[in-house]
Amino acid sequence: MTSSHTLTGEEPEHLTQAGRRQAQVDPLAALREPGDPPWDVYLTGTVFLDIIFTGLDSAPVRGTESWARGMGSSPGGVANMASALARLGLRTSLAAAFGDDHYGEYCWDALAQGEGIDLAASRTVPGWHSPVTVSMAYEGERTMVSHGHEPPPEEPAPDCPPRARAAVASLTPGRRAPWIAQAAREGTRIFADVGWDETGAWDLAGLPDLEHCEAFLPNAEEAKRYTGADCPRLAAHALTEYVPVAVVTLGSEGAYAVDRRTGEAAEVPAIAVEALDPTGAGDVFVAGFVTGSLAGWPLADRLAFAGLTAALSVQEFGGSLSAPGWSEIGAWWRRVQSVEGQDRAALRRYAFLDRLVPEELDRPWPLRRAVPTIGFRRSG
Repeated sequence: MTSSHTLTGEEPEHLTQAGRRQAQVDPLAALREPGDPPWDVYLTGTVFLDIIFTGLDSAPVRGTESWARGMGSSPGGVANMASALARLGLRTSLAAAFGDDHYGEYCWDALAQGEGIDLAASRTVPGWHSPVTVSMAYEGERTMVSHGHEPPPEEPAPDCPPRARAAVASLTPGRRAPWIAQAAREGTRIFADVGWDETGAWDLAGLPDLEHCEAFLPNAEEAKRYTGADCPRLAAHALTEYVPVAVVTLGSEGAYAVDRRTGEAAEVPAIAVEALDPTGAGDVFVAGFVTGSLAGWPLADRLAFAGLTAALSVQEFGGSLSAPGWSEIGAWWRRVQSVEGQDRAALRRYAFLDRLVPEELDRPWPLRRAVPTIGFRRSG
């Protein structure tokens, strides 16, 4: 069933700001017409409560107690992607199961009230405890410990997903998700990523829902294993035999993409940043690419924007905590142009941001969002 919630603590400042940013910036404003689907993006999956410890100088040592200088908490799992999409101004609908404990209530409120995400397709499950992940960030990496009970037996995705311009799906080898075909039949554009194939088969025939997808976004190792190519760029071209758009992330080298329908191919190098926590960076990359795709940008601009949003996210701690909004994007763009000695050709790669970023959303950058966010009891 779907549940309504009331806040038990003060709303975290960064969440309320995120909701306001979403309302102020609409990257699809020029394209909207009467009769459009009510949602820009639909997605479904498992929501975790993420607790992130920051300010650790090194990995915890067995038999000792480590103190972290900072801590953050936020919805995680599929909420990372949902938050990233909403902060970029896309009208986002999420179908997920929430526990009826305090963690589930906090996650529901943070997503619905803080980020402006529609949860009409979601539900609260009586007696089910929220899955939890504790993440410790140090030396540019993170170590995670997760706990969760058996998920509720009902499929979170409704039989008929809400009408949306696009949907983001995580494909599971050897398994179909009926909602994907249903959404595609209704005209929804499907963007898909995939996890590591634990079976070791690495067979594209084992991804039956790929036939319904517009774009497939694996990382370099996944792309090579699925295609048998020894080069990720060749793998991207091979993947276009199965899906119109193939995007292969290349880690520190950036990303490469091919669009079979237009004949476009593009490669954009990664932006060099000091990475504090890579949690959720892949989700943010996909969100950036979906945003550019729905807005009708050229392939190279979509790829550059996705890489930029991911780069901004790794400079913050946490998953959904780190997803950048337009204010962070605008602040970065103005700041990077003011730094002496910049490669002017490299700057031109991001010149499309000039028409997108409004002046009034400029804020200091980079930000540090990781704070205790579960909330405080209201006095009185």
